[in-house]
Amino acid sequence: MKIFSNTLLFKRITILVSFVIVLSILWNTYSFFQKFKQEERIKMEILAEAQKEIGSSTDLNAKVDLPLKILENNNSIPMILVDENGEVINTQNLDSIKSLNPKYLKKQLAIMKEQNEPILISYNGKNKQYIYYRDSDLLDKLTYYPLALVLILVLFLAVIYLFYSSNKAAETNKLWTGMAKETAHQIGTPLSSLLGWISILKMEKVDETYIEEIEKDVYRLNTIANRFSKIGSIPELKKENIVAITKQAFDYLESRSSKQISFSFSSTDHEIYTNLNRELFGWVIENLIKNAIDAMLGKGNLNLQIENSPKKIKITVSDTGKGMPKKLYKQIFKPGFTTKKRGWGLGLSLSKRIVEDYHNGKIFVKKSEIDKGTTFQILMNKL
Repeated sequence: MKIFSNTLLFKRITILVSFVIVLSILWNTYSFFQKFKQEERIKMEILAEAQKEIGSSTDLNAKVDLPLKILENNNSIPMILVDENGEVINTQNLDSIKSLNPKYLKKQLAIMKEQNEPILISYNGKNKQYIYYRDSDLLDKLTYYPLALVLILVLFLAVIYLFYSSNKAAETNKLWTGMAKETAHQIGTPLSSLLGWISILKMEKVDETYIEEIEKDVYRLNTIANRFSKIGSIPELKKENIVAITKQAFDYLESRSSKQISFSFSSTDHEIYTNLNRELFGWVIENLIKNAIDAMLGKGNLNLQIENSPKKIKITVSDTGKGMPKKLYKQIFKPGFTTKKRGWGLGLSLSKRIVEDYHNGKIFVKKSEIDKGTTFQILMNKL
């Protein structure tokens, strides 16, 4: 329907309908409560008449079966019968043990006086008695009925909201996936052309050093295109030397970064094998290094260390940048979150997805101190 294509209108209609439903529930419950309360009042008035008939009867042979039955049938409404001096004569539907305590009776009587007007029983204008009563347990439970219905409605609306949000997120993911794949497709055309121009340069006997650097950048563009083409699909994992792949990404960015940054790379072993996707994992390393460079504002020390521990492969990236408070340790991995003036805040969220969803690893902020630096760590499974 076209009406649901307008998100704002749909939200307003949902809120309005929900408000009407809540008002309807509260009004109907209130009306039902008042009706039920009035019926209890009528029942107690009938009980008062029965009590009066029994108390005013002077004929020992008079039939009082019906009044007695009326009194006996009151098994739900708590009541206290008092004389005109306020002394308790009889009680019904109260705790028999607690009723022996005058303080308990006094407290119950105060509740009854607050809830309902007493019913007068007069025997020929003399010997007045009063029936005090409070709402039955069933009527008390009905007061919570609107709250239960409202909670159910809130839960129902929450489910609708979550369903709507998940659909919106899914549509957004499809859009980003489509854009990524289209970007990879568009890059492919100039890449083919650049490869042709490199062949011509080789034929023209241009300095090999220049050609090698151009080939590195072309290879880099090809890697980027492959990364974008893999977004939205399950990547193929192969047995790879994680040290070599990490070092390759490290060296590429070191050669193209500020000379005021001191790069340091170390590994406990030259070859450590695990199942991974070369293009995507290289992307993760590049994202961490680029974030470190940005945090240091182009000047400082950057250290990447690979440790072959007994159970996991540990990759640690440390910088001497501005650091971050502990409350941001998890937030920085959320899509769209960034502390930079420029950027979309997707690098670390993509890195987290690549490491944890595709490689069953873990990436997190190991430690960080303001104006001292940050350390990220990746844990990968060993073969």
